[in-house]
Amino acid sequence: MAELESATEHERILREIESTETACIGPTLRSVYDGEEHGHFMEKLETRIRNHDREIEKMCNFHYQGFVDSITELLKVRGEAEKLKNQVTDTNRRLQVDGSELLSSMKELQQCRIQQRNIAATVDKLNLCLPVLEMYSKLRVQMKTKRHYPALKTLEQLEHTYLPQVSHYRFCQVMVDNIPKLREEIKDVSMSDLKDFLESIRKHSERIGQMAMKQAHQQRNLNNILSQQTKGGLGRSHKKDMSLSPEINGTSHMSEQEDSGILDVEDEDEEEAPGTKDLVDFSPVYRCLHIYTVLGSREVFENYYRKQRRKQARLVLQPPSNMHETLDGYRKYFNQIVGFFVVEDHILHTTFGLVNRAYIDELWDLALSKTMAALRTHSSYCSDPNLVLDLKNLIVHFADTLQGYGFPVNQLFDMLLEIRDQYSDILLKKWAQLFRNILDADNYSPIPVSNEDIYRRIVGQFPFQDLELEKQPFPKKFPFSEFVPKVYSQIKEFIYACLKFSEDLHLSSTEIDDMIRKSTNLLLTRTLSNCLQNVIKRKNVGLTELVQIIINTTHLEISCKFLEEFITNITNVLPDTVHTTKLYGLTTFKDARQAAEEEIYTNLNQKIDQFLQLADYDWMASESSEQASGYLVDLIAFLNSTFAVFTHLPGKVAQTACMSACKHLSTSLTQLLLDSEVKQITMGALHNFNLDVKECEGFARSGPVPGFQGDTLQLAFIDLRQLLDLFIKWDWSTYLADYGQPTCKYLRVNPTTALTLLEKMKDPSRKNNVFAQFRKNERDKQKLIETVAKQLRGLINSHHS
Repeated sequence: MAELESATEHERILREIESTETACIGPTLRSVYDGEEHGHFMEKLETRIRNHDREIEKMCNFHYQGFVDSITELLKVRGEAEKLKNQVTDTNRRLQVDGSELLSSMKELQQCRIQQRNIAATVDKLNLCLPVLEMYSKLRVQMKTKRHYPALKTLEQLEHTYLPQVSHYRFCQVMVDNIPKLREEIKDVSMSDLKDFLESIRKHSERIGQMAMKQAHQQRNLNNILSQQTKGGLGRSHKKDMSLSPEINGTSHMSEQEDSGILDVEDEDEEEAPGTKDLVDFSPVYRCLHIYTVLGSREVFENYYRKQRRKQARLVLQPPSNMHETLDGYRKYFNQIVGFFVVEDHILHTTFGLVNRAYIDELWDLALSKTMAALRTHSSYCSDPNLVLDLKNLIVHFADTLQGYGFPVNQLFDMLLEIRDQYSDILLKKWAQLFRNILDADNYSPIPVSNEDIYRRIVGQFPFQDLELEKQPFPKKFPFSEFVPKVYSQIKEFIYACLKFSEDLHLSSTEIDDMIRKSTNLLLTRTLSNCLQNVIKRKNVGLTELVQIIINTTHLEISCKFLEEFITNITNVLPDTVHTTKLYGLTTFKDARQAAEEEIYTNLNQKIDQFLQLADYDWMASESSEQASGYLVDLIAFLNSTFAVFTHLPGKVAQTACMSACKHLSTSLTQLLLDSEVKQITMGALHNFNLDVKECEGFARSGPVPGFQGDTLQLAFIDLRQLLDLFIKWDWSTYLADYGQPTCKYLRVNPTTALTLLEKMKDPSRKNNVFAQFRKNERDKQKLIETVAKQLRGLINSHHS
């Protein structure tokens, strides 16, 4: 069985060898060698070969005759073939000769075809590479001309569109390697341009702010003119035109700024300062922003820009140390701030996110706090009201300009109210000096009027009406002196000065009226009052000046109602309006008049004391003279001349002054009589003293000042009169008997005073005493004095008990 299978397998292999190509016979032969029947297969192969040889031999025997015939025919053909060969050789020779030129042309044609193919390929490749090279060349030109944003776009196209098409070329790889460097170069150059822009904008902030404030001022003036025309009754069509004009109604201020640029104005000084419209070129910011946005670094750029602008804001908000010296210092400071925020507002509305409202508000809050602190500090150094007023107008202009750009400025107007108080204090100091100058230069004499023009000029300065004075012929005199119309005019000027500060503060008429009235009250109650009091208290002021001051203050007090009307006319706030401040400053004139009156009384008393210092009584005189003392006569003459001047004073003042002088004179004479240094008084000296008292009583009876009823003025000397009568008449019995009764003859004599004077008359140590001429009765008289003195002591003790 195994032998049968082996034989079958050998047959199969032989068939495969016979039918398989020679190149594929290897696996078949391998199968033979893999087995163990190699010898048997070789026998089978020999057997098969012998079989094929026998078949070949049979086949050759079968076809032999045909072969012989073919050889015979072939021999016959040999000659013809030789001829043909010769012909072919000759033809070939001739063909080779003739074709050599053709072959040469064919080679040339082949070479041309190759060159044409190479040229076409080269052109195709160049057509593919040329756009890349052109774009790269364009990129270099844009970089050279600093057109960085277009260069960035070109770089993007080059990288994503053109280079991928020719990426297998070496020069493309060089370009690819340079692209990051070019991007960094663009970033660096654009950042450098931004730094130059920031430096430029810092230098030009003042000019930008100046132009912005000028625009706002012109817009405001235009609005004021149009509002006045509207109030004056403009036609309906004209009003309609105004409502359609954004420049007129001011509703599109910021949109106009955005459309035209922050410096797009018609500058009057454009010829003198060319290029003001293009003073700031914002393209570096826009380019840099776009470049960093495209490169994915927008946040880095925003942070850098904001950080740098914050630093510049701090520099702008730092005021110069001498800013308070001139208005230009404040103006430059404000212009820089306005310029800074105008630029930031422009950036806000044109860059879409580089800065936002929160960032602007943060900077504005910082600016407000710094600016207000600087203004509070520097304005406190100002002592010139005109500079403070100009500063106020500048702050209002500054606030209105920034308000037009949407910044809240209420705090600035609140601070202006603080500056208003400072302005009021400065005005008060200035007017204090003005008042002092007026009061010092016044002659304290009624104003003489020689003609109608002078009269009308004075009446025009001061509201004075007196029909009797108007009827009098020229020359005539006003009752008051020069300082009345001058002070009144200065009060009005002060009111005007206060009003100037209130303009443009967006205050209501009531608030303005209240401010003016309060300031005017301070002017009257503090400034003018102090000036008047200082004049009144001066050492060299005389009675005539004091009398004139009383007359002047009376007229100024009357004029307060005209000041009320004056304030009402300029503020259009009626005085009976609720919460309206009243002018209580008229108390200033009452107080000044009262002080002047007191000073008159004091001055009179001092004059009296000066005359009394001249008194030189001989208290030991044995005989009485026939006339009053010379000093007292001079004193009475002085009083008569003085009270003659008091005719222009109010009646009560003159009466009070006269009564005060008489009382002081009476008291001073009594003190002379009772002076402790006077140890003894004779009856003769008492009679001489009595003559002086009678002179005083005669003065009182003469009525130096009208208005006293009966002997009212003489009552000033009643105490001294009763005391002298008691001693001269020696009427002790009556005094002691009636003492304490309402109808007592010597009711005004105090027992202590009487005892003091009595003690001076009983001193026995003096040689020339009052009893020297009555030596015989000296003992009785001495006893009587002792008795009276004892009784007086008893009265005194009983009175105290």
